[in-house]
Order: sequence, then structure tokens, then C-alpha cells
Amino acid sequence: MTSTSVARKLVLMAGNPNSGKSTLFNLLTGLNQKVGNYPGVTVDKKTGVLELGAFKEIEILDLPGAYSMYPSSKDERIVVRQFLETKPKPDLILYVADLSQLEKQILLLTQIIDLGLPVILALNMADMTGITIQTHILEEHFKIPVVLISGKTSFGITALKMQMNFMLYEKFVAKEPYYKFTAQEKKLTDQFKNSVSSTTDYGRLLTLHHGAWIDNIPNEMRQEIKEKSEKEGFNPIQSQIHETMDRYDRFTPVIRKALHLVPGGAGAKITDRIDKWVMHPVLGSIIFFLIMLLIFQAIFAWAEWPMNFIEYSMGELNLGIRHLLPTGWISDLLCDGVLAGLTGILVFIPQIAILFLFIGILEEIGYMSRAVSMFDMMMRKFGLNGRSIVALVSGGACAIPAIMSTRSISNWKERLITIMVTPFISCSARIPVYAILIGFAVPKGRLFGFEQQGLALMGLYGIGIMAALTAAYILKKLLHSSDRSFLMMELPVYRPPVIKNLFYLVIEKTKSFVLGAGKIIIIISLVLWFLASFGPAMKSVAGESQPMDKSHIAKLAIQDSYAGILGKFIEPVIAPLGFDWKMGIALISSFAAREVFVGTMATIYRIEDDSDVASIRTRMAEDRHSDTGVLVYNPATTWSLLIFYAFAMQCMSTLAIVKRETRSWKWPIIQFVMMTGLAYLASWLVYHWLK
Repeated sequence: MTSTSVARKLVLMAGNPNSGKSTLFNLLTGLNQKVGNYPGVTVDKKTGVLELGAFKEIEILDLPGAYSMYPSSKDERIVVRQFLETKPKPDLILYVADLSQLEKQILLLTQIIDLGLPVILALNMADMTGITIQTHILEEHFKIPVVLISGKTSFGITALKMQMNFMLYEKFVAKEPYYKFTAQEKKLTDQFKNSVSSTTDYGRLLTLHHGAWIDNIPNEMRQEIKEKSEKEGFNPIQSQIHETMDRYDRFTPVIRKALHLVPGGAGAKITDRIDKWVMHPVLGSIIFFLIMLLIFQAIFAWAEWPMNFIEYSMGELNLGIRHLLPTGWISDLLCDGVLAGLTGILVFIPQIAILFLFIGILEEIGYMSRAVSMFDMMMRKFGLNGRSIVALVSGGACAIPAIMSTRSISNWKERLITIMVTPFISCSARIPVYAILIGFAVPKGRLFGFEQQGLALMGLYGIGIMAALTAAYILKKLLHSSDRSFLMMELPVYRPPVIKNLFYLVIEKTKSFVLGAGKIIIIISLVLWFLASFGPAMKSVAGESQPMDKSHIAKLAIQDSYAGILGKFIEPVIAPLGFDWKMGIALISSFAAREVFVGTMATIYRIEDDSDVASIRTRMAEDRHSDTGVLVYNPATTWSLLIFYAFAMQCMSTLAIVKRETRSWKWPIIQFVMMTGLAYLASWLVYHWLK
């Protein structure tokens, strides 16, 4: 056996969206996979490693789903670039197609065959009832091996691995091109045989089509392509249409001969029945919001105890380190800086895991694509996309996983707008703030049978939704993009979820958050710790040697720290909103997370246990301005503060994830200024209206 035969091999997995690629990828690679990004974009790049016989290291790259080599989205452009630009060329293409949608998913396969690459066709859903397929007919026609598999039951995976092993040795490719060029296409591509690097005529034809944006084409070549295309009267659109129709005319009769679908089988009958309800213009919307309400409630109910466990565990670890280390700035740095930052990361894991578990279930069963299709037209009026509805609804639990879920939006403008407006939706971190403040602004009682304070809470959520849609509409007018936006997606038959897929999805998304945003969160936490722990009047809070009670030390620490000084410094700025310097400190400290507002108020009002919400309310309710005797938390000030927290970007974790997803500090800075400016203006109007 030669050394070449056992060298590292590259296998590309290609196919249409919803074809079962991800399921097969997980079956082949298990947890031996990693997620990165393609250069210049935030689309996930999933790679895994497989050991197969003598091939000790086979790298498998799961390409984004695509319909053809003529891209209509950034995902599809990535696929085209991978085939036309990337070197070295792949050793094997593993093309995955869904048997129940086979006729619609073969176009891309024939185009890949014409690029002169070894290809295996893996037909997924082979265990589905009501389908029979004669694979030998497909093998004879396409001149490639065909393997039946089932991602659900793992049927055919061993046979597929054996075929992959054989193809990696033999590198068998189809000898004849599938598509027959027109005379004009042949004449034009022949002129670039020596200048375009592609080894096949079809690769050169695609270069003529996409030369304007393919990176490995020099500017001189682009100009030459343009001039010769005009001289020959080459029309790219007509060429694409002719090619597509020719390919369909060739393979459609073959597919229909080889594939037999039993009428009413393959889940089609059940799917049609469900869709009559799910896709109904009125009932479909109600069903969607009921499902999202169920998810929203589950995120609160299921995430509560693991979040409490994480906070308790980190608190115990904090106490343990404080007992082990001598009192001083090192102990404070580790406990109040590093561990506080880690807690801010880890505490989000349950919500992220639960949210993506439910999103994964909805995607696996085939519902999510239907919801996206239903709301697409409505969301476009606001500059959004049908896929934006998922992020906006899940933002009610936490903006971080909601923003991460926007990766499914291929249009950059619509994805950016969704990222920018999602934090307007009131998240669970705002609830502790709302719970305390609403009691000062709204008296207990009922209105039309509903609790007034509960209606106020609903109103704050409604304000956030209106703000998000309004901001989206404004950004739609301000942001300019040449990308054409339209939705094209397959509506698959309903099917049970694959447990392994859900497991890998949750692990992948959770790990991505912890490793990605975590670094930034810890850095910002350390900065906030420094501001709250040091000041010009003392070396460190921990270094205070005068005998005094714990709450008094805490109060002095905040007043004399840089954060306290900053609170007093910004008091003239926030005074028009009805806020005092204490609220200024809360605004600064709660930038780490909105719920920190409760802990800050507890410290300021000499409450050692910030979980005693009733005591916090009592102290805050009794607080009066020393010069006027007016209640600090009067209705005008309280509503002003509520509106400020409803609109303001008071969450460093969200800013960190926005920076990560947009790959720039530009957009989180714009987002922070936009939301804070709106919060200030709205709070000022509310305060002066109610004062």
C-alpha cells in the first residue's frame, strides 16, 4: 500500500436543504466534529473526521444545503466557491438526496458530476413505507454508485462506508459529461481553455457565469470574460434556463422509471391532513403562537432548576475559594471577576440548550419550514424574513440564543436587521426588574377581571414588540443591499425527530456559545469588577481595615469605587429622567446583566440577602429625597425606569454575541447607541408626562 493511498482525504457532503445531510454527517463523524465559519461570512462550517480502513484520517466537510450551481443565497455561493475556487480538490463527493423528493433534488447532482469529481449518491429515507426504488437504473444512467440509507435507523451506513472506501482508492469519475453544451457555450468556453484553471468544460462555463464574484479570477480575466461574452452574444440567464431544462428533460423520465411512490404513502397523506390546519392563514398563525407559547413556558420551567443549580454551585465554589485564599485583591479578582464572568456564561447554558432542543425538534419534524413560509410575506414589510419570527419569539426567553438562531437567514440585510432589533423583545432577565418596579407604579387590583400588574407586564412586552417592528422598518429604509431577497425552501413530509441529531445540535450550539461569547464576557466582567472594587479613595474594598458591619462596607465600596463616582458623575445626565445617583450605579452595574439591578439595589439599601425581594421593595418604597421628602420611586420615576429598561441595551452578553455574529464592533456599537438613545428619549417623555 502506498503512502499516497493512506494520506489525509477530503470528502464533501452536498445536497439540497432538508435532504438528511446533517443526519448522515452526525452518523459518520459522531462527536469528532468542529464548527467554524467560512471566510468572510458567519455561515457555519461543519467538519468532522472519520477513520475508514487504511484511511486513518478522512476529513468530511458538510456543505450548506443548495439547489443548484446558480446560487440565490450566500449559502449556495459558498457551495459554488467550494467547487470552483478551493484547492486541493476533494477526493470524493457524498451527495445526499431524500427519496420522497428525489425528482427535485437531482439537478445539483448532475452539475457536480460534470465537474469531473468522484460521486456517491446516498438515497436517504430508504425505510419510509410506500417507496420502492430500483437503484440499478440510476447507476446505469448517472454512471455513479448509488447506496440506500436511513438516517433514522442507520440502515445502509456500513454499505455506504464500504463504497466510500472503494471510491477513495479507485477515484472513479463519469467519463461523459451529463449536459451537452450549445454551440455558443462550446465556442465561448473553448476560448478560455488555457486561461481558466478549471479542468472541465462545465467548470469553465460556471466561471463565465460567476466570474464577477469568484475570488480566484483576476480583474483582467473578468474584463476579458465580459468582452468575449458580449461579442458572442452570450446571455447568462438564457444559458442557465436552457441548461436547467435540458438536465430535467434528461433525468426526470429516469427518476420516474426507477422510483415508485404508493399513492397516499410515504407520509404524504398524513402531511396533507396536518397542513390543512398548520398552513391555514388564520388557524396556522394561532397554532404557531400556541407552540411558541409552549416553548416559552418550557424554557422558564425547565431552565429554572438547572440555572439555580449552576448559580448555587458557582456560589459554593466562590465561597470555597474565599476560604482558601487570604483576603485581598487576588481573592476578589478570582471571585468577583473571573468566577462572576464564568457564572454569567454558564448560567445561560440551560436556556440555550432548551431553546435549541425545541428548535431542533421543530426542524426535524418538518414544522419550522412551514412556519417560516407562513410569515414570510408579513415580515418582509418590516425588512425582515420569515425566519426572523423564530428569533423574535425566542428572544422572549433570552436574546443570546435568539440572535444565534439568525444564522438560518441567508440574506445578510435581513439577518442584520433581525440581530439589531431582537434585543427589543423583553427577555427573562428583565423580569426581576419589572417585578420590583411594577409594584411602585401600578396598584394592586383587577381590571376587567385581569390583574392590573399582570396587564402592565404584558404591556411592557407589547411595547418591546412594537419597538422591534418599528426599528426594523426604519433599518429597512436606511440599509441598502443589492442582494435580492426571496424565500425558496422545500416543505418536507412530517417525520419523527432523530434523537442523535437533537443531541449533536444542542451540544454544538452550547459549545459554540461558551467558547465564542465567553471570552468577551469574562473580559468585560473583569473591567466591571475593577470599576466596582477600586477607587481613588482606597486601594481595594477588601483592604478596608476599619471595624464596620458588612452592609456598611458594601455601601462604602460602591460609593467610593470608580463605578460609584461614575454614577454620581452621570447623575446630571440622568436627572431629567427622574433618576438619582443610586439608580445611576444600578444602570452601570446592570450592564453586566439586567437582573443585577436587584443585587445592586440590595447593596445600596443595606440588604445583605438580595433574594429577599420583599425587603428590597420595602426599603425602596420608603426611600425619599432628602431635600424634598418626595418618594424616590414615585409613579413618574418608576415608569420612566421601566421604560428605560424595556428599551435600553443593558446586557453585555448580548453585545458580545452581536459582535461575534456580525464579526465587527461597528454593529453592536450602533445597536447600543440606538437602543440607549431611544430608551433615554422615551423615559424623558414618560417622566415629564407623568410628573
